[in-house]
Amino acid sequence: MELTGKSVFGGIAIGNLSLYRKNDNVVKRVKVEDPEVEINRFESAKETAKEQLGQLYDKAMKEVGEANAAVFEVHQMMLDDLDYIESVQNMIRSQGINAEFAVATTGDNFSEMFAAMDDDYMKARAADVKDISNRVVSVLQGGDQGGFKSDEPVIIIAEDLAPSETVQLDKSLVLSFVTRGGSTNSHTAILARTMNIPALIGVDFDDAIDGKFAIVDGFAGKLIVEPDADTLAVYQKKQEEEREKLRLLQELKGKENVTLDGTKVNLYANIGGVKDVMDVLKNDAGGIGLFRSEFLYLESDNYPSEEDQFKAYRTVAENMAGKKVIIRTLDIGADKQVDYFQMDKEENPALGYRAIRICLDRVDVFKTQLRAIYRASYYGKISVMYPMIISVDEVRRIKEIVEEVKKELDEQGAPYGEVETGIMIETPAAVLMSEELAKEVDFFSIGTNDLTQYTLACDRQNAKLDGINDPHHPAVLRAIEMTIKNGHKGGAWVGICGELGADTTLTETFLRMGVDELSVSPSRILAVRDKIRSIDLSK
Repeated sequence: MELTGKSVFGGIAIGNLSLYRKNDNVVKRVKVEDPEVEINRFESAKETAKEQLGQLYDKAMKEVGEANAAVFEVHQMMLDDLDYIESVQNMIRSQGINAEFAVATTGDNFSEMFAAMDDDYMKARAADVKDISNRVVSVLQGGDQGGFKSDEPVIIIAEDLAPSETVQLDKSLVLSFVTRGGSTNSHTAILARTMNIPALIGVDFDDAIDGKFAIVDGFAGKLIVEPDADTLAVYQKKQEEEREKLRLLQELKGKENVTLDGTKVNLYANIGGVKDVMDVLKNDAGGIGLFRSEFLYLESDNYPSEEDQFKAYRTVAENMAGKKVIIRTLDIGADKQVDYFQMDKEENPALGYRAIRICLDRVDVFKTQLRAIYRASYYGKISVMYPMIISVDEVRRIKEIVEEVKKELDEQGAPYGEVETGIMIETPAAVLMSEELAKEVDFFSIGTNDLTQYTLACDRQNAKLDGINDPHHPAVLRAIEMTIKNGHKGGAWVGICGELGADTTLTETFLRMGVDELSVSPSRILAVRDKIRSIDLSK
């Protein structure tokens, strides 16, 4: 039997299926004589749940890093939310019911409220509030948290997995994840990428397949249940070939990114936070070509302070030990909404109030980030680049603000280093103005994801446009070539940090265009290096 789904991480997994069973305790509505006793039970269970979440945070910090562990801090804060607490207490008092039912009902109500919101970030909180409510109910009932039972590595199948469930898994026993629900940005998908194991979402399986032998094809998005001998043999060979590829790529560590004819190119990594630096170093990247600083804002319930940002940037700079770290300033808006910014709903957010437009409007927020970046530059080789640029005037205004920041730091005696300045090229306007823009900055970094979207007038979030939203479109490639040519003419070096940078079918094309740097996800560094070293530009 062959089932299809959407791949969130490639690879081949072969083994038995194990159904992750949720806690199936039924919550019944029970009338109580003393509501205050129930409120005390709720308060006690809530504190126990917070203690459990604290333990999960510590475990997650060790296994999946600070950014993925932060969700448990959020869950602890949600348990202290006054609206949530008052809802449970009011229900117990007004209806004279048991704590379990009040918590479960409040969890359902809050979850539905979040799910109905337009903001994607707030929608994602629906699963979080269900998770914390289930935890409190479980404590009240004295039940277990569910899970899977196995003494050997298995392919886990589940409806979906909450953050607390993924962290509690014994990672040595997980070959792959297959879920009915979830998304490419779900916690399950993030964990799969962190663990480098194949994972599928959107697979319509029957629970009856639990315990059966199966194959997960993370490349083709297939789950093959009870394969015949021939199919198994084919996939065992594929799996061995993948292992051999990985082994051979490891031999490229320490080697130069140089073509057969002697052309060198810088090969850097993209990261979302401090936790990713380990992968950058493990995969032997030459530096960090894109530090997505917006994750410091997305993972926070309020504006991250200058000190919090400084610590993050400094930690990355110090860990990179003199290698270049390019920090992109705040890039929110469009598909990355932050609730506490309280931005108005827009009909077309991809073309709206986002990225540098927000920073130049909310200068206090911008200055806080720039101060943190410049202070951190004293501890390593930091560069800064600005997203969503469309004009020379924007760059000149940014320079004025930077000078103000440097003057403030000088007056306070705060040291800082030499900071290289660059801009993202991700709009047709920036491409057409690239020769003039190059005279204002040290470098360009081409963001091919947005450049493709804007060049082709295709919303990259719209699945109906997948067929025509083609990053290989000649117009996109011409825009890239024009940017590289004009950048060099104006005295700037040029890199690519979008998804196309890791597309090895285009590596030679980009090198022939004269690109100076490619920045890709850490796991793609060695594969791109392998491709670079196979190219001969003299032919």
